[in-house]
Amino acid sequence: MNQPLFLKLRKRLAVKPNATITLGDICQLYWDGDREKALARLPVYQVKPADGNLIIIDIMQVIKQIRRVHPELALEVQGAAHIVVEVLNPRKKANLLMVTLVWVLLFVGAGLAIMNFHTDVSMLQVHQRIHYLITGQASDRPLWLQIPYSIGIGLGMILFFNHIFQKRINEEPSPLEVELFLYQQNLDQYYIQHENKENERIKP
Repeated sequence: MNQPLFLKLRKRLAVKPNATITLGDICQLYWDGDREKALARLPVYQVKPADGNLIIIDIMQVIKQIRRVHPELALEVQGAAHIVVEVLNPRKKANLLMVTLVWVLLFVGAGLAIMNFHTDVSMLQVHQRIHYLITGQASDRPLWLQIPYSIGIGLGMILFFNHIFQKRINEEPSPLEVELFLYQQNLDQYYIQHENKENERIKP
């Protein structure tokens, strides 16, 4: 009795321009020994300059290529029906002046946002009131409250985003990473729906 080929498309693949995409690149395979290794080297798609930077490969394209070399092979398909292939074109070198301008813009914008928030909620008056309740004396600048509070804002942002520069504090993803993950998933679904021409067919 012939063992069926189990295959599962990966979610995403990054390749260089003009690369040849093989079955092993886009699929997890389970078969029997040497034949599995040979099948993993089977070409599925040749990246062309006209493809742009995103390619959608459908499971039907994969099945056609397998049937071409093993027409009688039983297939067991698992997981998703598409894979998003990203073509990694060479990146331009970052412009130091532009990076600096963007960094300054974001820094000033973030500072203004924090200051406007504190003005809206009357944070200075709150600190002054807390100082008066504790000490019984009025003060225009209760620095013993304001300095620790300012340091706490910075530490709170570090803990919230779970990073100190490039170093992660723990294995838990930050809220920003979760949002970027969901955004990437939505983008992939959009590409699958609109880039795959087999999903849309107009009958004349």
